[in-house]
Amino acid sequence: MAYDTAGDPRGGLKGTHRTPEKLSAHFKSAGISVCPNTVARLLKSLDYALRVNHKKKSSTSNPYRDQQFDYIKNQRQSFETAKCPIVSVDSKKKELIGNFKSAGAAWSQEPILVNDHDFKRDAKGIALPRGTYDLTANRGHLCIGLSHDTSAFAADALCHGWRQEGRRRYHAAHRLLLLADSGGSNHCRHRAWKYNLQTRLCDPFGLILTVCH
Repeated sequence: MAYDTAGDPRGGLKGTHRTPEKLSAHFKSAGISVCPNTVARLLKSLDYALRVNHKKKSSTSNPYRDQQFDYIKNQRQSFETAKCPIVSVDSKKKELIGNFKSAGAAWSQEPILVNDHDFKRDAKGIALPRGTYDLTANRGHLCIGLSHDTSAFAADALCHGWRQEGRRRYHAAHRLLLLADSGGSNHCRHRAWKYNLQTRLCDPFGLILTVCH
């Protein structure tokens, strides 16, 4: 175990690169018969633990970060008080279209056979999910593109959701609060994103749009 131990010497946490199955096989080659479950119990008694990485270290600390979130909170409260709609938009994970493995299970007599590797060259295309979430109504709307995640597509997905559900639910609304991250197709500095929001959403539907990144 000396060469397979890792951890934090200051906090006392230890870990091993080998699984209980590999350790059990190693012990058997040395003439010691022990099952993986017993190996796991022995590791626990030696203060080893099964752990995963934790994202807790911050690279930078911006003194104005709290002000940003306080501003978004105040905007939300203001729109909620005025009974104006609030929506959040974001891109979801891209998926290859084709005979590829996906999460989930189904009752069947035989397993469904899929490709053994997820090579992009074997895909019929790439699905680009773009989600819109209505915070007030707790409703979601999803558009799937097949080309590229551009600012025009991001604005079109939002407009489609508003046309299908938003304006029916809030037919008297003239103001809309939009929450988005500051990356990708809805980046705060993308002029195409702002232009398409104005020409494809605000002008056709007569909306005054407030965007918070």
